[in-house]
Amino acid sequence: MVSGSAEFEISRRGVLACSGAAVALTAVPAEAQGPTAAAAPATLPVTLTVNGTRHDLTLDTRTTLLDTLREHLHLTGTKKGCDHGQCGACTVIVNGERINSCLSLAVQHQGDKVTTIEGLGTPDKLHPMQAAFVKHDGFQCGYCTPGQICSAVSVLDEIRRGIPSHVQADLTEKPGFTNIEMRERMSGNICRCGAYSNILDAMSDVAGERA
Repeated sequence: MVSGSAEFEISRRGVLACSGAAVALTAVPAEAQGPTAAAAPATLPVTLTVNGTRHDLTLDTRTTLLDTLREHLHLTGTKKGCDHGQCGACTVIVNGERINSCLSLAVQHQGDKVTTIEGLGTPDKLHPMQAAFVKHDGFQCGYCTPGQICSAVSVLDEIRRGIPSHVQADLTEKPGFTNIEMRERMSGNICRCGAYSNILDAMSDVAGERA
């Protein structure tokens, strides 16, 4: 009985001792307890020429090109779809090449020239591809359309320049504006409404050939 009481008494003292230590710790200034709060995120100056206009920005180094366009430059035509480079809704043209802007950090594009859907044409003066999309009903909900159009413009340019694709039997031959060629090159742009055939009609129209 005595032994059991002693064990209980020691256990109770232990609990009280631990509680006292915890209270004492809370009284210690935060800076003495360990590392201080996380430092402010790193920023860097970035200069971009977007749709012909120069922009000098100071950005968090983690900011994507997509978020720079939408949140900092308020060019909301470029859409955020999957944010993982899988749908193509965020496609823009950088230095003449199409990219998924959600996968690219803005600081990687120091001095680059960026063209978004807003820079291709205006309501009063549509780009030929924009006009063809309207003519051939190449969209339904329209969410993916800016990325589709930017990709379509780049695809025709790639074909004209003779850049090969996976569907060519002979990579040394110049590619043509065929249905299968354009489908392969546009495969990274997803249309959940399923307007693919109309998109191809628009592209063929602009290319000057019916495939």
